[in-house]
Amino acid sequence: MYITPHERSIGAILGLTYRRMSQLLMNRLKDYDITPEQWSVLHQIYREEGLNQKEIAHRSAKDQPTTARLMDVLDRKGWARRAPSAQDRRAYLLYLTDAGRKLIEETLPIEKQISSEFLKGIDERNFEHFMTILRQIQANITELEQQGEKQ
Repeated sequence: MYITPHERSIGAILGLTYRRMSQLLMNRLKDYDITPEQWSVLHQIYREEGLNQKEIAHRSAKDQPTTARLMDVLDRKGWARRAPSAQDRRAYLLYLTDAGRKLIEETLPIEKQISSEFLKGIDERNFEHFMTILRQIQANITELEQQGEKQ
């Protein structure tokens, strides 16, 4: 069987895998009227309330404009709220509402279950090896980005 260069591309394989995983999670969350992107931001707020948008963006691996847009949606849906920071008038701190906390607590088992299903048939040693490889790729990307900034 012929394997195209695209099929050997790390970025293409990771991108395809991410999109398929995200689609499956979206299907499971459909009844809750929340997308995986919204869920990931809401989950980060759940993990630690009172952080600013910049930190939530970093922790959820999203850029700041995307995080701001997602926060607008979460705020409109009544799941999260912004409060001005006492230390920095330009920054907003993010908090869950009672409805947002209830939503995360109801959907967290769904996310854990699907993550478990994604890893079916992969033993702990192989998973840890895979994670080590991904962290090295990320470190290499960071180094390339830093080199680009110096040029």
